[in-house]
Amino acid sequence: MSKPCIICVAITGSLPTKANNPAVPISVSEQIESTQEAFEAGASIVHAHVRNDDQTPSSDPEKFARLKEGLEKHCPGMIIQFSTGGRSGADRERGGMLPLSPDMASLSVGSVNFPTRVYENSPDLVDWLAEEMGLYGITPEVEAFDLSHILQAIRMHEAGVLPGKLYVQFVMGVKNAMPVDRKVFDFYVKTMQDRAPDAEWCAAGIGAHQLTLNEWAISAGGHTRTGLEDNVRLDKGTLAPSNAALVQRVVDLCARHNRPVATWQQAREILGLQQVRA
Repeated sequence: MSKPCIICVAITGSLPTKANNPAVPISVSEQIESTQEAFEAGASIVHAHVRNDDQTPSSDPEKFARLKEGLEKHCPGMIIQFSTGGRSGADRERGGMLPLSPDMASLSVGSVNFPTRVYENSPDLVDWLAEEMGLYGITPEVEAFDLSHILQAIRMHEAGVLPGKLYVQFVMGVKNAMPVDRKVFDFYVKTMQDRAPDAEWCAAGIGAHQLTLNEWAISAGGHTRTGLEDNVRLDKGTLAPSNAALVQRVVDLCARHNRPVATWQQAREILGLQQVRA
């Protein structure tokens, strides 16, 4: 049997609003409901941000705590991954929710240009976030926007700085960062296979590139990410009605490529995470 494919759903992010797509979940209750639908559709990881009432991004640990409580209740066994991304806080504020001990947390190990700003991840901040993740038993999901980030993640893991199993996500399609390029993608995969053969990898495409990266990752034996954070449309003329609809599209791709969709139990085993009682 082919290796099960782990589907991560990035439910809301920091940028999309209801003006972009009314289905974008903003409140904690909306996020819980949207995640439950995506979980039932086949997602085994939820990548979570929180928002203020005016839809702006937040790093409020209390909001993260309410979200985690609701997800554990309504999506038992699902892997909860909190974002430490730079749009929702400054410096160590980005890791203020880590004492809640989610299963995973995103970690960017280097800086990169974004469309209108520098996404700054200083070595001191990266080391502190990694240390906090180790302290609270959290496995990082390294978000790699460049080849140097992949190599840095491998070095950090070999040095014992990154806790848990190495899990690297290739992010492609952000303006001014790595474009969607099949030769680059293939080199990323080979780099992981050659330099970190025991690691796992995933891929995420931004905007119209989401489906492309989903298919590349599934066909190459990796895992993949979907969701309204990265893309609010099914196609150029059609808004995605839900996160679950985007997950279902990935489930269909898995079937096309003879990849079983990982259950939450399988996903936890693949990523070396503690099993929980459903």
